[in-house]
Amino acid sequence: MTALRLSVENLLASPNEAALAAAIAEHVRMTTGRGPSPAEVRSWQRSLPALARDLADAGLNKVEMLVEYKLPLTSRRADVVLAGVHPRTGADSYVVVELKQWSRAEPSEEGEHLVIVDGAPGGETLNPAEQVRRYCEYMRDFLGVLKDSPDAVHGAAYLHNAMDLDVDGLADQVRDDRSRLFTKQRRGEFLRYLGDRLADKSGADAADRLLHSAVAPSKQLMAYAAKEIREREQFTLLDEQQVAYELVMRAVVRARRTGTKQVVLVTGGPGSGKSVIALSLLGELYRQGRTALHATGSQSFTQTLRRYPGRGSTRIKNLFTYFNSFTDADPKDLEVLICDEAHRIRETSTNRFTPAAKRTGRSQLDELLSAARVPVFLLDQHQVVRPGEVGTVERIETLARAQGYEVHHVSLDEQFRCGGSRKYERWVLSLLGLADDAPRPWNGDDDFEVRLVGSPDELESELRRKSGTARMTAGFCWPWSDPLPNDTLVDDIVIGDWARPWNVKKDRSVGDAPPSMLWASEPGGFGQVGCVYTAQGFEYDWNGVILGPDLTVRDGRLVTVRSKNRDPAFKSRSVPDTDFDQLVRNVYKVLLTRGMRGTLIYAVDPDLQRYLATIMR
Repeated sequence: MTALRLSVENLLASPNEAALAAAIAEHVRMTTGRGPSPAEVRSWQRSLPALARDLADAGLNKVEMLVEYKLPLTSRRADVVLAGVHPRTGADSYVVVELKQWSRAEPSEEGEHLVIVDGAPGGETLNPAEQVRRYCEYMRDFLGVLKDSPDAVHGAAYLHNAMDLDVDGLADQVRDDRSRLFTKQRRGEFLRYLGDRLADKSGADAADRLLHSAVAPSKQLMAYAAKEIREREQFTLLDEQQVAYELVMRAVVRARRTGTKQVVLVTGGPGSGKSVIALSLLGELYRQGRTALHATGSQSFTQTLRRYPGRGSTRIKNLFTYFNSFTDADPKDLEVLICDEAHRIRETSTNRFTPAAKRTGRSQLDELLSAARVPVFLLDQHQVVRPGEVGTVERIETLARAQGYEVHHVSLDEQFRCGGSRKYERWVLSLLGLADDAPRPWNGDDDFEVRLVGSPDELESELRRKSGTARMTAGFCWPWSDPLPNDTLVDDIVIGDWARPWNVKKDRSVGDAPPSMLWASEPGGFGQVGCVYTAQGFEYDWNGVILGPDLTVRDGRLVTVRSKNRDPAFKSRSVPDTDFDQLVRNVYKVLLTRGMRGTLIYAVDPDLQRYLATIMR
């Protein structure tokens, strides 16, 4: 965990508020790779000195202030965590403070915890008392230092510019005595609240213990998660799925008994049940009181898991995280790390925003292997679709064995997406040149419909008539524009008279179109065309695929056309032509295998369309 450590005495002794803001801004840049907003800078200049004066007036000069405290395994930051000693027990005591400069706010009718802030853009926001309550709950759930003392952390929202009437109704939304809301008018109550939880003794040791705490789900959280996932679990594991499940559970027992690292690889094609296994493992591990987390490299996939298995529970949502969350993980914290969609593992967890001081050169795979006693990797090697993705069996096994870890591997032979049609999956692999055999005619499957259509308009019309869920996808061969100022999407994909937009780029809806991570699961997603980054990891009943002009055919074999591709990830000449060719074939493999009941196909390239007509009945 990271935070900028300040003492009340030093803060009051240095009245240079601009220098204070500059120091905090540099800390944020070093830890997040981005610069602060002007609003954040103003808040530091005005709110932190005000809080320091309040602490001094409360006689708490020796309390440590942890500014911009980063919550473990997330990018979220609490404004301030006060670290000190409890006045009655002498134990470590912490108060999370959310500072707001609001002068006016009122409850919103849109939700029980939402408020409308006067003059603030963006509509409703979370009541800061609810915000800080959730921060406290998250810390209790994931910090080992609080494992046996969950009552050591409390929270307060401090609206130091507002009078009671200015924020009338906000305090009524507070439902939990672990968090409180105070205004300028109630400054005396705020000081007493702090004095009841913190003594005027050095908080340095308490701050050290918090900042260096082990990170892992608590037993209380695991018990809660086990109950929640069991109640919602509707999975029946079949054949190799059950084999993979039991292999992981045996590895967990063996790792604990022998003290050795156990690495498990579960490989399988699209829809073979990898994510079903992952969620079943998560539920069972929590029921046994084991520490475990689920991670992916896909924002869309992780956000959907947070929305559905984690529906209605912030605590469950927090169990679903990302591959780049384990750069500083202690292998003693977790027993099991479930890496779902492990073909999305990248070379490193750094990106262009990562500060130079944080660029260790360590591989992301090494971080994940080190993060738990039993790392589990569920992957499909034919779904590596971007430069820099390295999640292959060979890479994982080689690094694991080089570090002396035991490696176990199980392959899922059953095919559950694509209507159980392994025949269709093999046909796709041979069509795309991803198998050893040449493309073969498609002669049908009673359980799975595959059909070539004559136009994108016919493809969309046919999908609209199908019962069940349906989506259209395409190769990345058209530009992808930002929404227009009137909050509408641009029809970037133009084929003759037919034009449709890509799915939404970002994590907010545009008009009736859902945010990117919910395109595959929300009904409003049908009106847009999905790309591989949005579709990967998901399934729907009916799948409409537009093969873009970056695919054509020569001498009965599909070939790729780099000049027709518009994916920014492939523009760099650092991506060799051979890598581009492999990755584009993998992209279309992903797109062609999203359907559970059938797939409709249209090829933009006339030669490819004619060729497909000769091999598809």
